[in-house]
Amino acid sequence: MAKILIVYSTVDGHTLTISKRLAESLRAFGNQVRLASVDDLPAMALDECNKVIVGASIRYGNYRPALLAVVKRHAHTLNGKPSAFFSVNLMARKPGRDTPETNPYIKKLLRHTHWRPVETAVFAGKLEYRHYRFLDRCIIRFIMLVTGGPTDPATVQDFTDWQKVEAFARRIAGL
Repeated sequence: MAKILIVYSTVDGHTLTISKRLAESLRAFGNQVRLASVDDLPAMALDECNKVIVGASIRYGNYRPALLAVVKRHAHTLNGKPSAFFSVNLMARKPGRDTPETNPYIKKLLRHTHWRPVETAVFAGKLEYRHYRFLDRCIIRFIMLVTGGPTDPATVQDFTDWQKVEAFARRIAGL
């Protein structure tokens, strides 16, 4: 049984939803799992676990600054134990952008940090216009228009491939 810490960075809550699903799956494999937000990560949390998973969402092409600060500050610790990273973004809804090797956000994060996770994954996010502020809704609708996604402001669509999430959990359980 491993002690696993899942550190998440979320804007609209979907990365937390995915983190909770990962936690359920990993507990089913007999692991102890703890969730922590990058915004209030306890100082000793990384030292108290055997494995670390970091999950983060993208907004307007960037991860939140708090995520980048945690990864840069703790890269040495993350590299010293089995660690994994998953990215949540709407670009991953498109074939050819849905793997760690083809997703530009993961590639950029790993290029700009010293962290080298053992496992990486990218999951398509959830589009829910009614939860966005007015300006965000307009910008995201424009991005969806340009990229061929849904633009109806009543759209609620979860693009997440939950089987990919489960497969990621199995890979992490096997580390």
